[in-house]
Amino acid sequence: MMNSTVELLKALTAPEAVSGCEDSLTSLLTDILSDLGDVTVDKMSNVFCTFGSGRHFLLDAHIDEIGLVVTDVTDSGYLKLSPVGGVDRRFLPASEVVVLSDKRLRGVVCAMPPHLRSDKNKKTADFSQLAIDIGMSAQEARAAVKPGDRAAFVHRFDILPGGLVSSNCLDNRSGAAAVILALKKLKGVPAKITAMFSSQEEVGMRGAQAGAFASDAEEAISVDVSFGWSPQCSKDDCGNLSGGAMIGYSPVLSRDMSAALADCAKRNSIPYQKEVMSGRTSTTADVIGVSHGGVKTGLISVPLRYMHTPSEVIDPADVESAASLIAAYITERSGGFNA
Repeated sequence: MMNSTVELLKALTAPEAVSGCEDSLTSLLTDILSDLGDVTVDKMSNVFCTFGSGRHFLLDAHIDEIGLVVTDVTDSGYLKLSPVGGVDRRFLPASEVVVLSDKRLRGVVCAMPPHLRSDKNKKTADFSQLAIDIGMSAQEARAAVKPGDRAAFVHRFDILPGGLVSSNCLDNRSGAAAVILALKKLKGVPAKITAMFSSQEEVGMRGAQAGAFASDAEEAISVDVSFGWSPQCSKDDCGNLSGGAMIGYSPVLSRDMSAALADCAKRNSIPYQKEVMSGRTSTTADVIGVSHGGVKTGLISVPLRYMHTPSEVIDPADVESAASLIAAYITERSGGFNA
């Protein structure tokens, strides 16, 4: 187990895990979780860690990340691409990527020099106009890359002045870190805990839907990231970095759980903030709540700046707040620790 939250985040953000290709992170999680409970991996590449007995709680954090998929190799050796998940076209030109073929191949998304741009081509390029340059001829590229291979944005983990952390897949390795930290706090609680690290969230929450159906839990908490305020954003739509975990309020979430999570945070002096949504949450909570015969589901999020870009930013203290809230809530609901 990692010795600090930052160390854990650094480890979790190292492997590429574009939706549908989560195997490298699945292997890492299996190693990290092996000391905490029984670890299994299902056909969807969801990773489960289960321990204890009693009231059954499901914790979920998705582990996949947005990226690209190669659709063709041109006669000039460039790789045509399409998005995997909600990729923002605005930041793509000149982005550094790793093509995850039989070998890892570094590449750059093509970008027109500003000197050659005219008024008519200053709009954001469509995906059909973009390509990846891997510096190979058509013959070399076709031998090295196959249509269907994923490409991930280059992972760089940085600690910013002031202690904030930046990386490109903190959505949702932050949630995964919070769940792992919570599991450490929950050993000895008289409850059954199932942690699910779900796959393919960015392409339709497919892993969580299948995994939650199989778990048959009585209560569930989905742990994800949400919008952290930065200039140009509306404060009404965002939480604040360093403001603590964000507790979700939505018609699709359990009203009782949202209120109980807030009360628990107050009793335990855990920093928190509220996030109110008018409908679906766009997290795995949406599918977990209606799985099997229905599951009472709550949502806890880590505020994050610059979502779905190569340089997302969080405060590790907010990850710790989320972990503390999860652990305190389940401990109270279960009647405390076993002697």
